[in-house]
Amino acid sequence: FQTAMTIASTIRTLLAAALAALLPAAAAAQHSETIDIEGVEIVGHRPLKQIGIQSTKMDSLVLKESISLSVADILTQNTPVFIKSYGRGSMATASMRGTAPSHTKVTWNGMSLNSPMLGMVDFSYIPAYLVDDAELYHGAGSVGVSGGGLGGAVTLSTRPADEHGLSLRYVQGIGSFSTYDEFLRASYGNDRWKASTRILYSSSDNDFRYTNYHKIKQPVYDAEGNVVGSRYVEDRNRSADFADFHILQEAYHNTRSGHRIGLAAWYMSSHRGIPKISADYRDDSSTRTRQNENTLRAVVSWEKISGSFKAGARAGYTYTDMLYTYSYDLTGTGEQMREGIHSQSYVNSLFAKADIEYALSDKWLFTADIALNQHFVQSIDRSVIVQDGSSAVIGYKEARAEVSAYASIRYKPTERIGLAACVRDDMYGDSFTPPVPALYVDALLSKRGELTLKGSVTRNYRYPTLNDLYFMPGGNPDLRPEKGISYDAGLSTHVRRQRLDFSAAATWFDSYIDDWILWRATPKGFWTPLNIKQVHSYGIELRASLSVTWSQDWSLKASGLYTVTHAVNHGDPVSVNDASIGKQLPYIPVYSASATVRLDWRKWSIVYKWNHYSERHTTSSNDLRISDSVQPYYMSDLSLERRIATRPLDLSLRFDIRNLLDEEYETVLSHPMPRMNFGFYIGITPKFRNAAAGRY
Repeated sequence: FQTAMTIASTIRTLLAAALAALLPAAAAAQHSETIDIEGVEIVGHRPLKQIGIQSTKMDSLVLKESISLSVADILTQNTPVFIKSYGRGSMATASMRGTAPSHTKVTWNGMSLNSPMLGMVDFSYIPAYLVDDAELYHGAGSVGVSGGGLGGAVTLSTRPADEHGLSLRYVQGIGSFSTYDEFLRASYGNDRWKASTRILYSSSDNDFRYTNYHKIKQPVYDAEGNVVGSRYVEDRNRSADFADFHILQEAYHNTRSGHRIGLAAWYMSSHRGIPKISADYRDDSSTRTRQNENTLRAVVSWEKISGSFKAGARAGYTYTDMLYTYSYDLTGTGEQMREGIHSQSYVNSLFAKADIEYALSDKWLFTADIALNQHFVQSIDRSVIVQDGSSAVIGYKEARAEVSAYASIRYKPTERIGLAACVRDDMYGDSFTPPVPALYVDALLSKRGELTLKGSVTRNYRYPTLNDLYFMPGGNPDLRPEKGISYDAGLSTHVRRQRLDFSAAATWFDSYIDDWILWRATPKGFWTPLNIKQVHSYGIELRASLSVTWSQDWSLKASGLYTVTHAVNHGDPVSVNDASIGKQLPYIPVYSASATVRLDWRKWSIVYKWNHYSERHTTSSNDLRISDSVQPYYMSDLSLERRIATRPLDLSLRFDIRNLLDEEYETVLSHPMPRMNFGFYIGITPKFRNAAAGRY
């Protein structure tokens, strides 16, 4: 629709220019006369692949402009996903519809990003700069992406650069806490070949100050040494520096016979310090915790479209080595550090997938795919014994094959009704999960306003991770797969006018998950996973967006989200003192909301972002006598951008104010977040001469 409106606007402009050239008198009077043109009706058809699916597609403009953010930040602001973040440059995991991070499946160019060891994805390692398309599939919609997505799925992908010829863009950023960001993209393309290289380097001392409310107040003295009051201490977030390097190489080729071949290779090297919790009274120089990771992901793809038939295949490889170390110095000077923990893990994964789509007619669509993952994992924990200098090494070395097959049929008996059914079956090692069926329906209740009803129901399973089964000590090889059943239903509307575009949706969801895997402490001093929980998660998701264009100079875009999530433990008590039954799961906010407003005027843009999370409990009993809760907060960000176009190059200048209202907040207990801070970015895009067109 937007493309059609752009074309229509361009045609109208050309007609006006032609009229002005042919009729000078009309050109002189064009400011005082109105020319009516015949209206054109634009009809939008609902894709068969989207029948009944609740999904949220990220705006490509948001991804492009969020160059300095991670995908965790994008999900926080633009989706109902709750991101549990340990701070800048630290782990950020996702919770969808009250489920655990391992219940959210994530793919990049079709390849799974979920760790075979932990089952989750750290979104802080995924820069928005390396993502061109992102889509969130809620609940049952995840079945078409991957098995095990009890909460949902996130798909991330890259695509060829749009430009023809040579293009280059460089962005330099500088921000608070000695933060430096550098971004470079060089690409070349023609009708057959497209290649692109993206490089990112981000580093920061990350040593922001904060008021420490988790330590005892310190006395305040007057000039005579008398105690006149008390106050909380001001601490600094030390040892939290980070330096992340990413390079993404892509190449695509379109053959004369309609085949498309692609390569995407992404290498990451990350070095991060992990700060102490704010309740830790030890001296900063007495301990040091670091995490270093190197990861390579590469995917080769092939696609062929012939009439109503489409076929594709992908093959990929992932290598990851991660080192976690904890060092300490009993002298407190930091000069005689000894290593207390040396935990190293290696992951090698092979990936292959084939898929087909066949449109039997404009009413029938059949899709199927099969994917294979082969994981080789080695986990080594080395604990140093200080007394004699010897070390004890524990860990595991395992390999596991995972196969997932999927098929669906989608049917539109009438223009207003759509029906779909699909089934997925997964195998892990020598075990099979039961088939995972899903049913979808949508109905166009009214063409006026495109009022649409969608509904779905699915059964789903998630098998234990390798750490769940084999971690030393504590792995439990007798774990059962988690299983759940999910329902959702929603209404959506979309109103289009010449200068206005409005959409809104309301969704109700309800899911039950049995045999929830939870790690619990044992009397022997280590933790072990058990199938103990039955969780009932239910709630509503509301979202709306508005786009208004007053003229070629002025435009406004606004969007908002509101979510209510109840994730309640209904399992059997594990002891007579178990007070968690009937209580909200830890770190799941009941209420969350976000809003974004963007105003454009000529070459200026101003963007305001706001989000809110309600109180989160940190214990399964929700008992504040045992532990603190994470307090609710309201967050505001503001950015101002100016674009400057010259003949040799384009410039963009952007100034960001994060935490505009100087909020003191945490998303994880005892992990403070920075107060008001700033960032400035300058983008340079040279204009290269297009030899074919003879112009810039």
